Parts: sequence; structure tokens; C-alpha cells
Amino acid sequence: MTYHGSRRRVLKVTGVAGVGALAGCIGGNGDDGDRLSWHAGGTGGTYYPLSNEFKTIVEDNTDFSLNVQSTGASVENVGSLADGSADFALIQNDIASFAKNGTGIDAFQDNPIDTLQGVATLYPETITLVTLAGNDISSIEDISGATINTGDLGSGTQVNALQILESVGISDFEEQNASFSQASEQLANGDIDAAFVVGGWPVGAIEDLANTNDIVIVPIEGENRETVKEDASWFSDDTIPGGTYSGVDEDIETVAVQAMIATHADVSANTVETVTATIFDNLGDLSIKTDFISVDSAQNGMSIELHEGAATYFDA
Repeated sequence: MTYHGSRRRVLKVTGVAGVGALAGCIGGNGDDGDRLSWHAGGTGGTYYPLSNEFKTIVEDNTDFSLNVQSTGASVENVGSLADGSADFALIQNDIASFAKNGTGIDAFQDNPIDTLQGVATLYPETITLVTLAGNDISSIEDISGATINTGDLGSGTQVNALQILESVGISDFEEQNASFSQASEQLANGDIDAAFVVGGWPVGAIEDLANTNDIVIVPIEGENRETVKEDASWFSDDTIPGGTYSGVDEDIETVAVQAMIATHADVSANTVETVTATIFDNLGDLSIKTDFISVDSAQNGMSIELHEGAATYFDA
């Protein structure tokens, strides 16, 4: 089918369901010894396993316990921070800026999340457009008329996918919305033609797919990449190195946003400083995205104001 105006409708629905009670009371101060709620993303992406590594670090070194929850990721996580059901969450830097400024997408248009605050940026979140070799898709133009999984409703992946498709002029497609793991299954079963996945490579769901199927990573390159960056300044150049996924031997050019840890203003400064310091003082205990996460780069691409507790740590 032709995709007429659905982008605004989808994101407006997301605004009601995911961001929810923007005017509601924000709770949970995260006092010492409390159980903290940490919202991640889908289990097939990078947010969830990385968040569980943060959980181990924090619980091994402090009196806090972290309840890591699988979610629809960025947009949904902002809603959880807004209503106080999450103390910390992983989100994309572009979604953080939209939410804080009440602009960019309908979920936040004229409804700024004033309490949203930053902790640290982590690593580039690569936009990966994946298909199977038998689908005869080798360029982004080839997905016109295709059935495409753009990510979970309310996720940063969906926002980025629709931005990119609009920028390159693709409006004729059938949209499906599911997690990375479900999208992998859909591709393997022939239910969709292609899927957008946003996460630090390698993404587990794509690795699993590549181990059992001949996959193609569709590049976002050349004039298309320049157009995407002109239309959305938060995108930057990125490359998926050859060999990252089985059967994909060449480097693939694409774009990326930045993953970040966010919190809200009602979490105490002591809690945020303690959690931040514990994570960044023990980066040697991480096994995920270790080439990117560092104290020195933790404010690169920070798109919103820092929480007082994080500022205290990074200014120390």
C-alpha cells in the first residue's frame, strides 16, 4: 500500500500511549538503598544486554539494586522517565532533544518534558537496514513498494526509519512494527522484505539471522546519506565494518545517532552521582561497546542539560 500521512498518525498515537501522563506526578527519588528502575529496550538489541551489565556493576559496588526492564526503547522510555516509573533509561540523543524541547515528532510536539535530564552519552547507534539475499534489494531505492519493519511503535528506531524513508523520497511501503528479534523472525519467514534496526553493532538479532540466512546490509550512502544528514542534523556518518556479520565481508556505509543514559530531575543528586561514578569508574567490567564508552567521550553529543549528580561527577 502507499504510505499516506501515517507517520504523523503513528507518532501521535505513540504520544498518547507511550508518553502518557506528562502532567502526572513524578515519583521515586532513588534514595540510598532503594531499588532503582532502569528501562532499556528490546532483548534483541544493544540496550538490554548493556543495561544488564550496568546492573551488575551497580549492584556489585553499591547498595542499590537495579530492575532492568525490556521496553520499546527511546520514545517509550522518555514517557517512563516523565511519569516517574523509571529512574534511569537508555534513549537516543535525537529523541532526548525532541522530548526536552517539545518538538520534532508528534509524541512531544508542544509537550516538552521539562524534567528530562542527561547523564552520559555512550556509543554510536548505527542505523542498519537489513534484508535477505533472495529479496533482490541492494539499495535503499529498492525498498519502494516493500513491506518494511520500522521497529517497535514508540521506539527511536521507528522515528529514525520514517525520517530516513521520508528524506530519500520513499512513501510507497507497507509498515510493520515489531522488536528486533521479531523482525529477524519475520525476515526469515518471508513475512517482510526488510527491517530497520538501530543499535550498536553487532546487534544480536542480526547476528542470529546472519548465522542461519544469507543477509544483505543495505547501505545508506552517497547523495542519500547527505540528504538524510541535511534533513536531520543529529545523524552522523557511520560504517559497519566488513566481517561484523557472517557473510557480509565489505564495509557498509550508513548513518548513526548516539545512545545515552537519561534520568529525571526528581532523582536525587546523590543517587545519580553514585550510579554514574560506579559505572564510569568500572568500565573495565563491561564487555559491550568497550571501544566507545569512556569518561572522555561521555558528553559527546549530549543534547540536553545534565542532571546535577552527573555534572558533579564529570566536573570532578
